[in-house]
Amino acid sequence: MFKNYFLVALRNIKKKKIYSAINILGLATGMAVCMLIVLFIKSETGYDTFHSNAGNIYRMVVERIYPGRTTYYSFIPQSYAAAAKQEFPEVKESVRVFDFLGGNNMQVKVGDKKFEEKRVLVADSNFFRVFSANFIAGNLTDALSKPNSVVLNETTAAKYFGTAEAAFNKTILPEGNNAEPLLVTAVFKDWPEQAHFHFDLLLTTAGNRFVNNENYVNFAAHTYLLLNEKASAQQVQAKLPILVEKYAKNNIEKQFAQSYNSFKAAGNGYIYSLQPLTQIHLTSKMEGELEANGSLQAVYIFSIVALFILIIAGINFINLSTARSAERAKEVGIRKTFGSEKKSLVLQFLAESVLISTISMLLAAGLIYLLIPLFNQISAKELSIGMILTAPNIMLLVGFTLFTGLLAGLYPAFVLSSFKPITVLRGKFKSGNYGLALRNGLVVFQFAVSVILIVCTVVVNSQMNYMTSEKLGFNKENTIIIERTNLLQENTRAFKNELMKVAGVEKVSGTSSLPGQANFFGTSWQVMGKQDMVTGRGIITDANYQNALGIEMLQGRFFSDDFATDSLAVVINQKSAEAFGLTNPIGTRITSPDEFYNAPDGSTYVYTIIGVVKDFHYQSLHQPIAPLMFVNAKKFNDISFTTAVRIKADNFNASVKSIEAVWDKFIKEQPFHYAFLDKTVAQQYHAEARMQKIFTFFSSLAIFIACIGLLGLAAYATQQRTREISIRKVLGASSTGIVQLLSKQFAKLVVIAILIAFPVAWFAMNKWLQDFTYRIHLAWWMFVAAGGAALLIALLTISFQAIKAALANPVKSLRTE
Repeated sequence: MFKNYFLVALRNIKKKKIYSAINILGLATGMAVCMLIVLFIKSETGYDTFHSNAGNIYRMVVERIYPGRTTYYSFIPQSYAAAAKQEFPEVKESVRVFDFLGGNNMQVKVGDKKFEEKRVLVADSNFFRVFSANFIAGNLTDALSKPNSVVLNETTAAKYFGTAEAAFNKTILPEGNNAEPLLVTAVFKDWPEQAHFHFDLLLTTAGNRFVNNENYVNFAAHTYLLLNEKASAQQVQAKLPILVEKYAKNNIEKQFAQSYNSFKAAGNGYIYSLQPLTQIHLTSKMEGELEANGSLQAVYIFSIVALFILIIAGINFINLSTARSAERAKEVGIRKTFGSEKKSLVLQFLAESVLISTISMLLAAGLIYLLIPLFNQISAKELSIGMILTAPNIMLLVGFTLFTGLLAGLYPAFVLSSFKPITVLRGKFKSGNYGLALRNGLVVFQFAVSVILIVCTVVVNSQMNYMTSEKLGFNKENTIIIERTNLLQENTRAFKNELMKVAGVEKVSGTSSLPGQANFFGTSWQVMGKQDMVTGRGIITDANYQNALGIEMLQGRFFSDDFATDSLAVVINQKSAEAFGLTNPIGTRITSPDEFYNAPDGSTYVYTIIGVVKDFHYQSLHQPIAPLMFVNAKKFNDISFTTAVRIKADNFNASVKSIEAVWDKFIKEQPFHYAFLDKTVAQQYHAEARMQKIFTFFSSLAIFIACIGLLGLAAYATQQRTREISIRKVLGASSTGIVQLLSKQFAKLVVIAILIAFPVAWFAMNKWLQDFTYRIHLAWWMFVAAGGAALLIALLTISFQAIKAALANPVKSLRTE
């Protein structure tokens, strides 16, 4: 019996090829897109869960309160790890992780071969007692216990020595004149993608004097606490202020040259808290993150998008099924005349609907296979078809398939099977107003969702363009960044002079940091004779920085090689002048309590403010502009960590090759590395750029699914009005008039959808933009553009069927009628 139902259903599908194709394609696309989003969400929400102690690991972070502003840091002073372990019995282990390279590369020599490494971290010897690793060689007890130890992941070990096993107990040599060989004490299997930080080489803090110095003020270490099984993280967090009072107080008074009470009264403070390890990737947007994190907001948004796309696909299927019910009324009448029972008719319609839904599911699997490579490229993920073939995912897909198939078949199954055969065969059956209202409501819903997605895509794209294209207060075009110029040591000035001789080079500047880079110095200054301390960021740079980046001077001048006294000069930004309370800061004498800025014998240097630059965005637009002080590199023998080179646009590549030749002349044993300043700045918005691409991808597919449904409904509506169209044409109606008549009905529905979508989209995007310190404002044109695009797409879709009907021969239609 069931075999017969499905054979008849198969014949009906073949008979109505276009209808079936539209239904199957729309539903399959919806299923495929939904499963891709489910995989993306599962990947994003599964970060760091592979650690055996994941539920008990917390990162200690700080909210640093400055007068008039607050900054959140993911790394803290290095001594808090030991203090927390000592003070709190709930803390089983505390471990520090240091970013060894700060975004730069490091050369590693293995025998005669040289390798460039970027993911290099330094950690305490108990690292693997907190974090999990599958060791191929070595063990967690000895891995980082001795000085000059290094742990490699499997990929790096195989790259160096051919196999992971062969690397154990071998030595490698990092760059540097006084570098000592590192002994490979362990090799572990690569961590999965879903970790909030990764490393290829892990060095030890054992024997490292710098990282073991007492420090409760300067931020240096990512600090993780492993709590005991039954410990309460909330209770531990509530006790963290004890650490500041007991351990940091003296450091603060020494660092800022004032009493702790005065420090707090001036509006300063440190508020420490604990972040659950498994929540870092989605919830943390602090300064100093080891890697770019995801967004919990994006997960929520894409969850809603997945649900809406699935609903749109299901609506299309149900809509077309109910729309065809009137067409199949005579078929039902004939079947009932020949003795078919209501039960068999119901089962027949349900079988046909479920069969179409099942075919859609199989096609969806094929579409997922085809779309995964593209989606991985867009989302920077490593998803695979195998991730879908899990019991929960398969049950979800099969469940939706059966649910949609049964729901779509219910209306024709129960409504049509209830009519009397004589009524239907006389042609008196008419589709009710309820069915029409339901279909219209569903069309409005799916286009409202589509318009919301279009508005969101426009806003996300506009915000991204604002962040990457807006005037940031400096010129980032045609500028390359030469990395690791600190290796030049005393040859830095000669190197820069040679670069200026290269054809096409306009400006050269050696500095400690450029916009888009994270290696700023923390710095504190005070005007002589005043107690108030201004805390901000510091950049050590030469005299060419301002010209090389095109930063505007507001008062005074920048450093100059013509003035010997400039070695003790500083240039500040507007925010610094405001923080100092100075309207005319030129000539103001300031000092710093930081040893870094003072004489080796401990005496205090007095610096003079010689210029004020206009505020510029040296960090991402997520961060407000903070006080910034430029210190002359002359005080540090002109040594710079990075060098900016402005090059003329014409013959750019030839100039870069000549610059590389200059590098080889000075330091041939080190490879030449450079990056583009504009791309470095754009990299700050990696998460937003990824969201932009994913949003555009899914919005396009959602609109495609909606249009497929609209195409089917337009074809049905045109078919239902064939006789009316033919009569109108015979009576002289133009093809244009016919197209307008058929389009008008659906255009009204799309306009209603637009009016519903606009306030929802405004609310959603206004909330999303609140995460940005510097943001665009929602403009009327964004909504008009989205609404216009949706209406145009809908009209083009409808017009395809309308024009086809308008151009048909009326005589043929009327003869058939």
